[in-house]
Amino acid sequence: MREAPLHEPERIARELDWNLLRTFVVLAESRSVTDAASKLRLKQPTVSTALKRLESSIGRKLIIRSPGQFTLTDAGRILYHEALEIHGSVLRLSTLMREMTDDVRGHVQISVASHVSCKLIDRVLADFHAAHPKVTMSIEVESSSKAIASVVAKRASFAICLVGTQIPSIEYRRVYREFFGLFCGPPHPLFGRDDLKLEDVAGHGSVSFETDHLEDVLKPVTLMRAQAALEQKVTGMSSHLEEVRRMVVAGLGIGPLPMHVASRDVKGGLLWQVPPFDGLPEIDVFLVWNDRANKNRAEEFLLKALLDAIETTPMAARTYR
Repeated sequence: MREAPLHEPERIARELDWNLLRTFVVLAESRSVTDAASKLRLKQPTVSTALKRLESSIGRKLIIRSPGQFTLTDAGRILYHEALEIHGSVLRLSTLMREMTDDVRGHVQISVASHVSCKLIDRVLADFHAAHPKVTMSIEVESSSKAIASVVAKRASFAICLVGTQIPSIEYRRVYREFFGLFCGPPHPLFGRDDLKLEDVAGHGSVSFETDHLEDVLKPVTLMRAQAALEQKVTGMSSHLEEVRRMVVAGLGIGPLPMHVASRDVKGGLLWQVPPFDGLPEIDVFLVWNDRANKNRAEEFLLKALLDAIETTPMAARTYR
């Protein structure tokens, strides 16, 4: 008796080599096959062959490769997002099995934007460690977009970052609100002047964050810089607050910083606020997590502790002016 033909999804599920998905994830996040091969510690022909095998199994071209071009096709983008979730789930299996004990233990991976500074978060982490000392944590500083990508891919337990367009499959909860101002450092000619008006700032050079443009999460900061009529050319950029601060203090230009973060340096004589002083842009910082990710007990308990703290703390107490 002949075996009934498999439908297309069943055939792919039976024939697909899951190792190819891991290779494809790295390919999708690389600039070329050679770049991906270097990350995977494999030879370039091996990675090219793996891509061809995957394309054959899927029945679709996944990457457009030509001189100066290495981009995902529409099918490639769909597969990349699905492969991220599959790869993340596989990585977490051994962790989930290992951590089935009576005590709350395990590892929590948190991705945060570099300027996250919030007493509520610090208090929750301190209380959580006191209650569950066997839990380990790692905190990775990333741009907000990369932090959210880590949550989508299940590489991070959750993220604390800025949010632009919300992804329907991801959960969001506002943690706190901060306000950005413009600052200069001691070498700058405007430093120490308490008679500054908005027109005094016009034409001066600036430094800023990589996400400071009209299409990204710091759009209100971009508009503030435009209001101040700073020179359009940005002297220096970074995705890390510490490096933006370093450039401001060093006198490379006027730069935006969260008011509550900069206040200590203002008191210490390292930063000086310049106009505008009113109508400063407000930026919300969110807790972001993936409900579809299988969480270990440590992740579940810490996420609940954060959500409980947010729920029971009035927004006024979570607003830094």
